[in-house]
Amino acid sequence: MNRLETIAEKIRSDVRIAPDEALVLWHEAPLWLLGQLATERKRRVSGDKVFYNRNIHLEPTNRCVFNCRFCSYRRPKESPEAWDYSMEEVERIARDHAGRGITEVHIVGGVHPDHGLEYYAEMIRRVRAALPGAAVKAFTAIELSYMIRKAGLTTEEGLRVLRDAGMEAIPGGGAEIFDEEVRSRICPDKGSTAEWFDVHRTAHRMGLRTNCTILYGHVERVEHRIDHLDRLRALQDETRGFDAFIPLKYRSFGNPMSEIGEVSVTEDLRMLALSRLYLDNIPHIKAYWVMYGRETAELALAFGADDIDGTIDDTTKIYSMAGGDRRPVMTEEQMHRMAAAAGYRAVERDTHYNEL
Repeated sequence: MNRLETIAEKIRSDVRIAPDEALVLWHEAPLWLLGQLATERKRRVSGDKVFYNRNIHLEPTNRCVFNCRFCSYRRPKESPEAWDYSMEEVERIARDHAGRGITEVHIVGGVHPDHGLEYYAEMIRRVRAALPGAAVKAFTAIELSYMIRKAGLTTEEGLRVLRDAGMEAIPGGGAEIFDEEVRSRICPDKGSTAEWFDVHRTAHRMGLRTNCTILYGHVERVEHRIDHLDRLRALQDETRGFDAFIPLKYRSFGNPMSEIGEVSVTEDLRMLALSRLYLDNIPHIKAYWVMYGRETAELALAFGADDIDGTIDDTTKIYSMAGGDRRPVMTEEQMHRMAAAAGYRAVERDTHYNEL
């Protein structure tokens, strides 16, 4: 039995693989084998289910104190493409979606130079009042670290303020790539890897569930991706607080790194499969259809993904500004058809993966 066969047998026996074995999988496993192994692992975790939810995104501003090289979203204050919603505009957006069965409001945006912690707590309260049946999943770890530090509070104290206002969960954004040298090349002034982990570890300790991400397909190497997954797996061993992992593909339109282009769909599928195989303790792998596009998201269901995110209702611009889906809307019927085409059954969930 050669080394690849030995690794495949370990995976089929639910034995954890090491970083060097993940590297062998990446370089030596044919695409069909990665898909087969990831599908077997996915079916052991979630059977024939593919999860989705009825959600909207709320992006209050694209002004940001950081200027990441991969970002197509940020605009300076004087730009005609900049926006900075008032509290009344935020409330109106939420109210406009009342009565539609929305179960989650996902709030992320730029790290605004002026707004403080109480501003964001009030935003959460107003959204909850407008959509009382929806959970609020709010703010990347980098946004949270900045606003909490600005308020002069500890991470736990700041998260408690937001939790008391109605925040139920935290998305996974801001992780980008954990390797400090690569991070210094793509987002040198952004919050650190240590800050990201501090927020998520503290949230887990408080009982707040979170997601986690990677931004891949730019200047990093495969070794950096595996290191990133390894750090996430270690924190999940410690806290068991992650619900889902979302591999986020670098999209090249309209940012300072555009000349490097984008990785292929084949590489996207390999990344999804490797995520499912390496992150043996994180139950859900999400193929974010807004980023991948519908066709690739459907393919992802054959490579370990068991979640395709939600209906969105054309409420996010982060990936559309980077070259993703220009009008991100998907109906429940379309999600059921997508899952069925891949041989699965679409199941509506809430923010905490309770089946609806």
